[in-house]
Amino acid sequence: MITASEALQKLQTGNRRFASDECASESITDAAHRVQLTRGQKPFAVILGCSDSRVPAELVFDQGLGDLFVIRVAGNVVASSQLASVEFAAEAFGTRLVVVLGHTRCGAVTATLDAIRASSDNPPPNLDSIVGRIRPSLEPLFADDPDAPTDTVIDAAVRANIRASAEHLRHDSPILKRLIEDDGLLVVGAEYDLGTGLVDFFDRTPS
Repeated sequence: MITASEALQKLQTGNRRFASDECASESITDAAHRVQLTRGQKPFAVILGCSDSRVPAELVFDQGLGDLFVIRVAGNVVASSQLASVEFAAEAFGTRLVVVLGHTRCGAVTATLDAIRASSDNPPPNLDSIVGRIRPSLEPLFADDPDAPTDTVIDAAVRANIRASAEHLRHDSPILKRLIEDDGLLVVGAEYDLGTGLVDFFDRTPS
């Protein structure tokens, strides 16, 4: 079993290749590797990321088929289905690294900030299921300046949302809590920069 720290290093190295236009993953198109994977999978990391089309985890980390167990949802929020998916991968495959991957200028976070500022407006019900999960972690950003424009707080808001999702995974699942305490599972938060292509692992990342 690959450890959390080893998995993290693989992601960081792969991301540096991606950001430098030096991608090396042949397993993305390797036919023999596809056949091998029909016998089972052993992803070395779980990525809970945003659905944004500009942030495909396998490309961002320069990994191939079978390397990552990827869950994508707008705003990288944690609902019961996402939580169950992370639990499944951690238990079934022995994956010991979970990354909550947000990104700069996130549309779901921006929509939540706009909803907070225009408190009299109600988003559509389905959108509200996402906005409602993001909102609690963003409201404190307006405590000192209720009229702060979105552009002023978006960077802090994206990171606050990533931290909130990571904390949800760490504390709201008995299965994940047990794996963290007893089996070396690590949950970290990271932000992808749309401009540079680099991922900053900023939340609970071991030094």
